[in-house]
Amino acid sequence: MKHRVVGRRLDRTTEHRTAMLRNMVTSLFRHERIVTTTPKAKELKRFADKVITLAKRGSAHHRRLANREVKDVEVLNKLFDSLAGRFKARPGGYTRIVRVGRRVGDNAEMAVIELVDRAPAQAEGEGEGEGEKKTAKAKEPKAPKAKAPKKAAAAKPKAKAKAKAKKGAEE
Repeated sequence: MKHRVVGRRLDRTTEHRTAMLRNMVTSLFRHERIVTTTPKAKELKRFADKVITLAKRGSAHHRRLANREVKDVEVLNKLFDSLAGRFKARPGGYTRIVRVGRRVGDNAEMAVIELVDRAPAQAEGEGEGEGEKKTAKAKEPKAPKAKAPKKAAAAKPKAKAKAKAKKGAEE
């Protein structure tokens, strides 16, 4: 019976599991959205919410406790400066899990885990849509340029053949 046993083992040793969760929570706070398997996302949600709660409290002691989980100083500063301010009025539930389908290689169920209040990241996402349009426009002029070198490459063997013919005539 599993009375009072909390958490998933994720088929890993304790050291591997804690290291993986620490790396994943650091990536989540850095990028504000990551794609992983659903069981890992569910376990990461518990872990990340606890770290955000530490950041909301904001004292030096809580910063040291969060530093045990988030080893990157840049991400830790972002957590305590911008993310903690964003979630100050929110009583909990800082992350959301969205299932996105199954992975091609092993059919594992995949999910996106993201911070709930992603206003700056959404503004960047809108910029990506414009970037896609720019790349599509940039691809159109490249197509004729790609044809021109092929013609030049086709002309090179003719030049080589002429050079060989000249060498043969000289000999």
